[in-house]
Amino acid sequence: MAQNETIVVIGAGVIGLSTALRIQQHLQPCQSILLVARDFPNTTSLNYASPWAGAHYRPVLGSSPQFLKEEAQAQRTYEHFKILAAQEPGSGVQSLEGIEHLESPPAEYLDETSVRNSYAHLDGFRRLSPKELPGPVKWGASYQTFVINSPVYCAHMLRQFVLKGGQTKEYTLASVMEAFHLAENVKTVVNCSGIGFGDPKSFIIRGQTCLVRNPCNVTLTRQNSDGTWSFCIPRPLSGGTIIGGTKQPHNWDPNPSIEIRSQVLANAAKWFPFTPESEGKFDVIRDIVGRRPAREGGMRIEAEKVSDDRFVVHAYGAGGRGYELSWGVAGDVVKLMRDNGLVLEKASL
Repeated sequence: MAQNETIVVIGAGVIGLSTALRIQQHLQPCQSILLVARDFPNTTSLNYASPWAGAHYRPVLGSSPQFLKEEAQAQRTYEHFKILAAQEPGSGVQSLEGIEHLESPPAEYLDETSVRNSYAHLDGFRRLSPKELPGPVKWGASYQTFVINSPVYCAHMLRQFVLKGGQTKEYTLASVMEAFHLAENVKTVVNCSGIGFGDPKSFIIRGQTCLVRNPCNVTLTRQNSDGTWSFCIPRPLSGGTIIGGTKQPHNWDPNPSIEIRSQVLANAAKWFPFTPESEGKFDVIRDIVGRRPAREGGMRIEAEKVSDDRFVVHAYGAGGRGYELSWGVAGDVVKLMRDNGLVLEKASL
């Protein structure tokens, strides 16, 4: 391997930052890493989804190969969050009770094997008894999970990356191939750009949430009988509470909808355990609109050889599950890089 090689990571969202930190653990002495992004945690942009996220950890049930792959990534992320919450409270990750209420549970929620496969790794997991379920709710669960103050967590990861010797560059790339020219001797580019570069399978999902000052001591997710979902996510370190939410594929409207705000707050007043003094009213800090970078068929995670000695390793298109999958995805990227001899086999301590 040539001397003084630079690995370029594109994107400073939760996937890009997590991946850059994982790669740092496997660098050879002659390698350095450059994080290139249009947006960093100190900026706000509709197209920079990570700082707008709720965010919390919640399993998703399924049995397809893609679901199983995501399940493994999510479980590795859960273990990572467990360490962060215990050892680095300033990271913005906190352990908390998670509750789920489903009014019309899909078939996989009624299959005990499916539920066990997706929930068994969660500390304290238990099914709620019918007596514990409110009104029309047919299925419920409680477990220890994690909530994340997303702007704080992104800033924390960037700080860790820089302290460990990582370099950063604010730059808007026109092509993934341009990244090979942003430093000396670039052989590997890791594409954590969110939407990719012209990938026809990529699309955005518009999300609108509401950040309120009202405190809440659990994160609760509710599936309504019409198939829509509502949630409340307290942000650690006095970051308020996120109330949501919506999923609107291919909707590019940048403006918050007053009607959506009224609906999510009305739902929150009915369903979520805010403190009694709230009296069903909310002290709104701001409406939030963000664009989740999604992809048909799930994330693209693969190593692409673009010339004799150059690779692009892709990791983009997480949609609304960036935080839940982040550390697992980063591990998969490092494995691809190890398999192709692009980084050290063993992590450096």
